[in-house]
Amino acid sequence: MNRTRLMSRPPARRSGQQVFVLLEDPDRADDFFVLLVDPVHREGLTLPGGSAEQDELPHLAARRHLEAETGLVLGLRTVLTIDYVPAAEFPEGVDFVYAGGMLTPQQADTVRRHQPPADIRGLHWVPQSKLREVMADDQYRRVDDAWDAWEHGAGLPLLIQGVPVPVG
Repeated sequence: MNRTRLMSRPPARRSGQQVFVLLEDPDRADDFFVLLVDPVHREGLTLPGGSAEQDELPHLAARRHLEAETGLVLGLRTVLTIDYVPAAEFPEGVDFVYAGGMLTPQQADTVRRHQPPADIRGLHWVPQSKLREVMADDQYRRVDDAWDAWEHGAGLPLLIQGVPVPVG
C-alpha cells in the first residue's frame, strides 16, 4: 500500500486523558461519589488526568496521570465521552474520558492514603448532586455526559490502529 502524506503540516493538538471513577455511598446503595482532583493550574475540581506525551498511547497516559494523582492503577479501555476543546485559554485539544469503574473498598483506601503531587491541592469524593457546585461549566458538562454514558453502558472501546486495547 502506498502511503502518501495527507497533510504537509498537521496541526498540533493536545490530547487530554481523564478517568471517571466512582465509589458507592456506604450509607445509600443507590448513590455514588465521583473522584475529582483540585488542580493548582485551574479553578474548580476536575476528573483525574492530563495530557498525553508525543507517541504515548492515550489509555496509558490516562493510567499514568491517574496513578500519579490518586495512587490508583486501573485497566482503561472504554471511552465514555470525547470532548473537543477549541483553542482559547488552552491549546486546541481533544479530551477523552475513560471508564475507571466502581472502586472496591481497598481501592478507595489507596486513594485516601495517597499523597498527590504538588500540582494537585487535594482529592475529593463528590456526590452527583454536588458536581455542578464544585466544577467549571465545561468540566461539569463533560462529567455529566460521562455519567450518562456509564449509566447506559454507552462507552466505546479504544482502538490502536484498529486493534482493541486489551482490558487490564
